[in-house]
Amino acid sequence: MVELRRALDRSGPAITPVDSESDSIPEVAGAGETVAQPVCVVLETSGSTGIPKRVALSCDALLASASASATALEGQGQWLLALPAHYVAGLQVLTRSIAAGTVPVVLPPGRFDPAVFAEASRSLSGEQHYTSLVPLQLARLLESRAGVMALRRFDGILVGGQATPPQLLQRTEQLGLPVFRTYGSSETSGGCVYNGIPLPGVHVRIVEGQIELAGPMLAEGYLGDDELTARTFTVADGLRWYRTGDLGEFDNGVLRVHGRADNVIISGGVNVSLDRVERVVRGLPDLTESVVVGTQHPEWGQVPVVVTSARYASLTEIADAVAASLGKPARPAHIIRLDELPLLPSGKPDRLAIVAIVAVQLTGDGEDSALDSV
Repeated sequence: MVELRRALDRSGPAITPVDSESDSIPEVAGAGETVAQPVCVVLETSGSTGIPKRVALSCDALLASASASATALEGQGQWLLALPAHYVAGLQVLTRSIAAGTVPVVLPPGRFDPAVFAEASRSLSGEQHYTSLVPLQLARLLESRAGVMALRRFDGILVGGQATPPQLLQRTEQLGLPVFRTYGSSETSGGCVYNGIPLPGVHVRIVEGQIELAGPMLAEGYLGDDELTARTFTVADGLRWYRTGDLGEFDNGVLRVHGRADNVIISGGVNVSLDRVERVVRGLPDLTESVVVGTQHPEWGQVPVVVTSARYASLTEIADAVAASLGKPARPAHIIRLDELPLLPSGKPDRLAIVAIVAVQLTGDGEDSALDSV
């Protein structure tokens, strides 16, 4: 945190948080080249496409995000860091801690362990406690009484990084847990829309079905890639906008995110959003941790494939539920069962690895999974 604090107060150089398997808080390295102010942090990310990007964040953007978050949470406090700090959600836990003048409790590196989280939560002091999780971590904690008791110690639980399954949200509502669904990215210094409502200072608009965001927490752009920066960040109506690439709409003033604009396949001549299919699948019993990807099909062109660790899910029931909600072209044609889904260090599904597994399984070369097809 020393290097981050120096970067934020401009007494030190810009930093790039890097993954570390041996330290509690990930190491930081120089940005790899001379980076002029106002940039203080460069986040290296491949996003969902596998294309490397270096997101340049200013001190003002990070601190504006931390301030807006504190307003939404109705106060500052002590944080429990459960996510890697080389991801924006983890970085913001440290930034908010610095802004609040508190020392975060940090989980040890490695695979997320609900028991370790529960034990760490007991060491929180002060009046208000917060944490930031991905949906899978939240789901794991809700599986045990100790996990639920740990979650009850927090005044605010940020959940983001991917869509949260409806069943998971229903469970948190039943328990009265203070969960805030966050929407944002590295380009917005993390979540800037909580529970569908923009944080103070954030502007949201829908342009041709896609979400665009504006506000003081926007990144400067992509380090070393002026062309991508110009395509992604634009100026209109006196504001600088970030084109998210996500599809969405307003529902009575609440932002609804439908998924990536580029995560769409054409099945039988019809555009099918795989994110929407996944949302329906995750709403079914025992399928909250499933992933939906696309694959080629000799008759339909492309079809959805469900990848899950659920052992007894029926492909017919899944396909019927999806068809009833989204139409027949959206029906999954295959279900692949794995003992365990591959995950990124952030706890989110490793979609590139899952796509590779699907390719192997559908060629008949897979040995460690079960495959059902229609």
